[in-house]
Amino acid sequence: MGSAVRVLAEATPATRDRYVDLLRVGSLAVVVLGHWMMAAVTPDGVGNLLAVVPALQPLTWLLQVMPVFFFVGGFSHALSYRSLLRKRPGGPAASDASASASADSVYAAFLRARLQRLLRPTMVFVLVWGVVALLVQLLGGGGGLTGVTLRLVTQPLWFIGIYLAMVAFTPPLLRLHERYGWGAFAGLAGAAATVDVLRFAAGVPYVEFLNFAFVWLAVHQLGFLRADGRLGAGSASGTGSTPGTGLRALRSLRVPALLAGGGLIGAVVLVAAGPYPLSMVGMPGEKVSNMAPPTLALLAHGLWLVGAVELLRAPAARLLARPRAWRTVVAANGVAMTAFLWHLTAMLGVYGALLALDVPLPEPATAAWWAQTPLRLAAAAVLTAALVAAFRTFEHPAPPSATTPAPGSGPLAALGATLCLLGVLGLSMVGLGGLLEGRTALLIAIPVSAPAAVAMTLGGWLLVERAGRGAR
Repeated sequence: MGSAVRVLAEATPATRDRYVDLLRVGSLAVVVLGHWMMAAVTPDGVGNLLAVVPALQPLTWLLQVMPVFFFVGGFSHALSYRSLLRKRPGGPAASDASASASADSVYAAFLRARLQRLLRPTMVFVLVWGVVALLVQLLGGGGGLTGVTLRLVTQPLWFIGIYLAMVAFTPPLLRLHERYGWGAFAGLAGAAATVDVLRFAAGVPYVEFLNFAFVWLAVHQLGFLRADGRLGAGSASGTGSTPGTGLRALRSLRVPALLAGGGLIGAVVLVAAGPYPLSMVGMPGEKVSNMAPPTLALLAHGLWLVGAVELLRAPAARLLARPRAWRTVVAANGVAMTAFLWHLTAMLGVYGALLALDVPLPEPATAAWWAQTPLRLAAAAVLTAALVAAFRTFEHPAPPSATTPAPGSGPLAALGATLCLLGVLGLSMVGLGGLLEGRTALLIAIPVSAPAAVAMTLGGWLLVERAGRGAR
């Protein structure tokens, strides 16, 4: 693997924005570390350290970095989709009719390429855990930490589901961006604010769930603005390592500084005025969560994070110009999704091993608990690395098809992406416990079981594959 990483790193085009790759892998790494740190496991179950020690909740304003990942996704999706459009037959000079037909095929090819990277490792994860869950139940297990594990390991899949929606919405929202620029972002942000007004001031039921779209897509839209170089100096597709000097350099920091300052002030005001909680992650038993569904406070938090990481763009680019640093980022990006999928498995496996060996688990947040924390984190990292070594091959996308996608395959791809989205979100909610009893959870008011969620995801993926290769 080392030689392959070296080859990839040395072949990196000079125009590639290396900072985006660092943000992608760095944001996932922070999420993994946050999950490991927040887990307060005792023989009686799994709790949340932030609930045990509420004074630690302000740390979520640094550790809740999912907005950064979605922001980076918007940037990458814009470049990828535009690249496919340029390569279509006739290119920009194509006639209206042929351009419409080829754009439809480009959409299908875009979805297929993006979903492959997400769903190949995800489906392997789900199928492996599905077999484990079935064996556990057939052997009469499923209680204690095992039962908790079967419910928890699929919860991070919500992130995959939301990301699938962003991929699917990229073409129409990119067109809105190209027409309205910052206005498209403002429209989504305004919609998110309106939803919260209807939710908290007017008491409209169920309206809050719309912010799963409006909040995350607004952050995603900021990635489009970065792709067009509208968040600061530096080339949208280059390294951004020379943002200018003197007055020009200061001007290049103006937009990121406004985003960071305005977002931070907005988040502070919203939380202080209420009804938004202090924590930017979900807390057990809370009446209002900033995360599920997302709130205007979380959008403000996302703005400050995006502004903050953009302020660090130039020094980070200089660091990434060093071969060793860039090779590390390349290696980490090649296994980031696999590590994300399996990190809870590793963490819960460590706790399970401690219980099986009768190693005492101190009460969370005590001195003994903190003293044991570095060892638990190291063990979880080692086990995650072993799982990555076992499953990393599934993160590599399949070779691109030589078949030109047939016109009319876009709607089929959209249907497939919708099924994948619903299936993955359903699985994140229902978990893998109680497979034989047909345990269900509500997904948009519809009961869904784990087998049904897996079937939807697999069926949707097959539709996207068929559409991307050319519907016949």
